[in-house]
Amino acid sequence: MNYPTDQLYRYTFSEQDVRGELVQLSTSYQRMLQGHNYPAPVQRLLGELMATTALLSATLKFEGHINLQVQGDGPINFLAVNGSHEQDLRGLARLRADIADDENDFRTLLGKAVMVITITPDQGERYQGVVDANADSLAQVVENYFAQSEQLHTRIWLNADGEYAAGMMLQVLPAAGHDLSAFKHLETLTSTMTANELYTLHGEEILHRLYHQEKVEVYGAQRVNFHCGCSRDRTLAALATVPAEEITEVLREEGEIVMTCDYCLTEYRFTEADL
Repeated sequence: MNYPTDQLYRYTFSEQDVRGELVQLSTSYQRMLQGHNYPAPVQRLLGELMATTALLSATLKFEGHINLQVQGDGPINFLAVNGSHEQDLRGLARLRADIADDENDFRTLLGKAVMVITITPDQGERYQGVVDANADSLAQVVENYFAQSEQLHTRIWLNADGEYAAGMMLQVLPAAGHDLSAFKHLETLTSTMTANELYTLHGEEILHRLYHQEKVEVYGAQRVNFHCGCSRDRTLAALATVPAEEITEVLREEGEIVMTCDYCLTEYRFTEADL
C-alpha cells in the first residue's frame, strides 16, 4: 500500500443529521496478532472488534478508555479489545476448543454470548453496559447495543482478513428525530463499498467515491496504534499481589520468575534481588 493506513476519519453531512466514521487498520492490527497463532476465524473477529473499538473510541467526549469484550460458551471463550481516546489499542482472545480455519459462523464460534462495553473516564465514574450477542455478526451486536442503550439508529460495516481490518459507521444525530429518510439514502450508498476497496483505497478517496454528491465535512485523520502499555515496573507491581510463599517456591525451584504480557507477549524476568 502506498497510502497512510491505521487511520480513523470522522465526518458529518452538512445537509443531513447524520455522522460517520471510517477506520482502516494494517500495521496496528498485525502487531496485535503477532506471535499469538490464532486460527483464521479468530484473527478475523479480533480485527472486526479492533475496528469497532476504534470507531467507538472516537465517540468518547472525554479522555479515558473503552473496553469491548465478547464472552461466550462456544469454542471462543472471549475476545477483548481496549482503546483510548488517543486511539491506542490492544486486544487478545482466549479459546476453549480448536477451531477450523473455515469456520466463520459467528453464532457457532461464540455460542451463547454477551458483549460487555466498559467506559472508564480518566475523571469520573465508570459505565458498563451489557448486550445480548445472539446475532449473526459482530456488526449486528454493536448496532443492537446502540439501539438499546442510546436509542440512536446506527449501521456498522466490518471487514478483516488477518492482514487488514476496516470499519465504517453511520449514526443518526438526535436532531433528526424519527425521520430516517436521509439516513437510509446514505446507508444505501455506504453498503456499496467492498472489503477490497476498504483495504486498498485511501480513506479520503473512499469518502469521495461514496458521497461525492453529498456535502461532507471531513475532520482531520487520527492515527490508530497498537499500544500495550506494559512495563517492567507494572509487571513487578502485579507480582507483588502474589502470595509470598508462592514466589519463594518458584524462586527456589527455577531461580527466577518469568512473567509474560498477555497482549504483546513481552517477557519480564525477576530474580530474588529484584524482589
